Amino acid sequence: LPTSLLLLFSFCGRGISCRRSITCFDSFLPILERHRMVFTRSSSIAKTSHLKSDEDFSGTYPNVVTPGPTGMPKKTTASTKRRKQLSHQDELALRDSNDNGSKPDFSAFQYTGPSFSEKPNLDHDKASINESFSTPLKNIASSNKKRRSDDTNTNASPQKKKEQSPLLIEQPKDWEAIYSLVQELRADKTAPVDISGASSIIEKDLGEKVYRFQVLIALMLSSQTKDAVVGETMRGLQKHGLTVESIRSTSHDKLNELIYKVGFRNNKTKYIKSVCEILATEYDGDIPTTAEEMIQKLPGVGPKMAYIVESIAFGITTGIGVDTHMHRLFNQLNWVKNTNSPEKTRLQLQGWLPEEKWDEINVLWVGFGQETQQQKEKILRKAIGCSRPKEALALLKRVGLNCNVEAVKYGLKEQVDAIMKDAKRRNV
Repeated sequence: LPTSLLLLFSFCGRGISCRRSITCFDSFLPILERHRMVFTRSSSIAKTSHLKSDEDFSGTYPNVVTPGPTGMPKKTTASTKRRKQLSHQDELALRDSNDNGSKPDFSAFQYTGPSFSEKPNLDHDKASINESFSTPLKNIASSNKKRRSDDTNTNASPQKKKEQSPLLIEQPKDWEAIYSLVQELRADKTAPVDISGASSIIEKDLGEKVYRFQVLIALMLSSQTKDAVVGETMRGLQKHGLTVESIRSTSHDKLNELIYKVGFRNNKTKYIKSVCEILATEYDGDIPTTAEEMIQKLPGVGPKMAYIVESIAFGITTGIGVDTHMHRLFNQLNWVKNTNSPEKTRLQLQGWLPEEKWDEINVLWVGFGQETQQQKEKILRKAIGCSRPKEALALLKRVGLNCNVEAVKYGLKEQVDAIMKDAKRRNV
């Protein structure tokens, strides 16, 4: 219809006469009638398609276009027609079976599980479940508990770990010669640890409890702090009043001010206040009698502090106090095998070093380490003047001291060269 009208109007637009236009219109009337009939028939089919059966729809109008759910036309595809035909055939078969008095066979869909009419035996089920799962669950729980225990021991702070057994390793072949040489180099006792160490800055006239308490405080302050700073801080605390009751009654801010120069003063202030509270309430103002108890009871006290306090305060040595100087030196000398912490160095060292050396080794080797780093000229002169200068210079080189550079710096080049030439001449 729209096409015919367009043709008609186009003729009129081209200037064709009115009579001639009417003649043309009469000739198009049959075409217009055919379009009208087709359009009317299609509209009636679309309106009544939902009322027809699937069989009539598929057989009579196979290619009809039906309206979709949103009003847009939706073409029926071949797969859709097949699905509808199959569903209609199933419906007819079911209808015929009902008419004949027989019921459809649903045996393929019948439930074959246990009956729910009977009351279940819960006791039997519970017993079977417990019997089948109790052993695996116990094994899993025990393994998880062991794993958590291992993780806790691995990640825990060293000072709160249970004491571990020493690691048994082979003694270094030259350890006795080196040990005796260090004893000779340290015979003058002029290292910072000898002057400002815990055993030399304690007030000994205020009673045994105060003496032991001040030893403990000096060791707590010494961590990551030079001995000279520790000595100065200890003298300030002694002037303020360095007893358990005095520090316990001192405010947190005041104590932090008194130990201002030491490293990690905020943590040390907190630990010292907590320790004083524990000593006052649980030990009558005294300190624990064993290193193991100090490690377990006193916050901020690790193995190094505990063993040194036990040795100085009670004269008993049950372990070696290893600090960063000793850790560095013993790894450089290969007295321990690739340890990455002072605690691991301690465990290996205790595995082979005779126990009679445990009491003196800390002060001896800490002083030696201090001199090789802080007093290089002094230790170099002592090495030149000792009974085994060639071995002493070789030892200093092994622990990281460049003897040639330091000799030039302090005017000792000729003496060092003379020692080396004499050693070559003797083929030592």
